[in-house]
Amino acid sequence: MEQSLSGERRAASDCIIGRNAVLEALRSGRSLDSVWIAKGERNGSIGVVRALCRENGIPIKETDIHKLNSLGGNNHQGVMAFAACKEYASMEDVFEKAEASGQPPFIIVCDELEDAHNLGAVLRSAEAAGCHGVIIPKRRAVGLTSTVYKTSAGAVEYVPVVRVANITDTLKQLKKKGLWVYGLDMDGTSWCQTDLTGPIVLVVGSEGHGMSRLVKEQCDGIVSLPMQGHINSLNASVAGGIMMYEVVRQRLNLQK
Repeated sequence: MEQSLSGERRAASDCIIGRNAVLEALRSGRSLDSVWIAKGERNGSIGVVRALCRENGIPIKETDIHKLNSLGGNNHQGVMAFAACKEYASMEDVFEKAEASGQPPFIIVCDELEDAHNLGAVLRSAEAAGCHGVIIPKRRAVGLTSTVYKTSAGAVEYVPVVRVANITDTLKQLKKKGLWVYGLDMDGTSWCQTDLTGPIVLVVGSEGHGMSRLVKEQCDGIVSLPMQGHINSLNASVAGGIMMYEVVRQRLNLQK
């Protein structure tokens, strides 16, 4: 059974419950999506939990104790960790995958996607379109939960997912490596007028606000889809999937 925690849907099978269990998971180097700590909890080994999370770059989320009770019963001791459904990859993994394919790097960046179903759908489309990797932020975004795994139809097994501390800094680094960054936004240039055949990063914004201002400023171009109906925007994962296949179309035409 899945419970809702601050907009996220988490399965009980994701949970590591209690101080000792969470500490062992942290010390073993297990890939954790996040650690939830009851608001105001500071006593005993909680300080060690916090320190290990900071050391390993694992997000800490302060939450109401009743939310922890809903998943962990009364045995959580004020702390609960959520395991990632797949080990996070490194940026080197992404570039190695691109090199092995013999194609220019093709990377998707998700700027604060919060819905697990949207991230899962992006990953499924990314795998089908031959993307070499997907980048997500550590904070204010959904991680590799069991719902993401299920929605991706197993695509998580094949697409490297890199989790970074700062999307803006990551885009700067990718641009230095020669990649062109294009963001998806309703006020951009028509998709068909943009050359997407080279080394490219496509940025998909969040469900409610689109791309953040700082991320948008790092884009070399903004592309949009033609909207012919009364609705002026598409679901983030749908728009992302369409743009991924425009990249595929252009690259295939280049090979003819």
